[in-house]
Amino acid sequence: MNINAQQNLSEESLDQACAWVARLRSDVVSKADKRDFAVWLSGSSENHQAFEEIAELWGDLGALAHMPVDQLFPESTPAPQIADSTHERKQNFGTSKKSMRSSWGMPQWILSGGLATCGVFLAALVGLEWLNTGKPKQEVYTTELGEIRTINLADGSEIKLNSNSKLLINYSRNERQTQLIRGEAFFEVARQTSRPFTVSAGGANIRVLGTEFNVELNPESTRVAVTEGTVSVSEAESSPGLAPESVKLTKNQKVSITDRGLGEVRRTSPEEVTDWTRGLLVFEKTPLKEALEELNRYLSVPVAATPQVEGRLVSGTFAVSDPDNTLEAIATALQLQQDRSNSNLTILSPKHN
Repeated sequence: MNINAQQNLSEESLDQACAWVARLRSDVVSKADKRDFAVWLSGSSENHQAFEEIAELWGDLGALAHMPVDQLFPESTPAPQIADSTHERKQNFGTSKKSMRSSWGMPQWILSGGLATCGVFLAALVGLEWLNTGKPKQEVYTTELGEIRTINLADGSEIKLNSNSKLLINYSRNERQTQLIRGEAFFEVARQTSRPFTVSAGGANIRVLGTEFNVELNPESTRVAVTEGTVSVSEAESSPGLAPESVKLTKNQKVSITDRGLGEVRRTSPEEVTDWTRGLLVFEKTPLKEALEELNRYLSVPVAATPQVEGRLVSGTFAVSDPDNTLEAIATALQLQQDRSNSNLTILSPKHN
């Protein structure tokens, strides 16, 4: 909430706005309620500003605060003669407020306990913090080797963070920003048309309103795959004088972004995208180089392949809980030898007959 704006508003108007926001969230809001709301909102600029402040605190009503009343509720646009006098408006709302107290099924203290009580009530309902500053709050989430973690966000979004990953989250009133520093994450984003959800990861920028998608950050590429909805993917940087390339992915599509730009959009499946969330690594004719990038999320000592063999294809289903055995199985199947002379890196190369 904008604290400076709050100080210029009366507690009465903020209290009334709080009551209206709560009522508009109800499943039983009537046309009469909508008409009364339209009358109150158009009654003064202070009412409109108070509603914006409380709606932003609520979170997912942010879009409501910036739309004209006739777009929100066309049937309830007030007639010109309604806004006659401040006295009449207060009388009308006083009657409406009594009705709210008796019929909305809400405790009276919510409506009359002042702005502080209202704020606590709203924060409890939507899982938001009562902030004393307009600055975005950064949160950092990490996972250890072999750990898969589920993160539940205040807006209803959920993120699954793969092994050995790090994610930064910055929420503001206008945008929900995240940055994948390393690793992999699967996002189930709650839809908020007024606050886009963005992810920056390596050479890729991803922007959505509400959908499900996976982001995999590797040393040489970033892979984005969509299981539901639409995702906009663009280059984080481009050559001087050129606009970054972008592409829209829909359900069961994926793309890779490297320093050479966007790759070709390919088909995928929910099973392929989310296998890791169920503790599995599933490869189906996957180039060895790509398979090892995924396996390295779980290995204490990373592994790489020499150029002669990195294009060999891997197929099979493996448990992420036993990455060392997975490596042994891949090396055996592809007839590769493991060079462990470097304690910090295992090298796969062709077996010599």
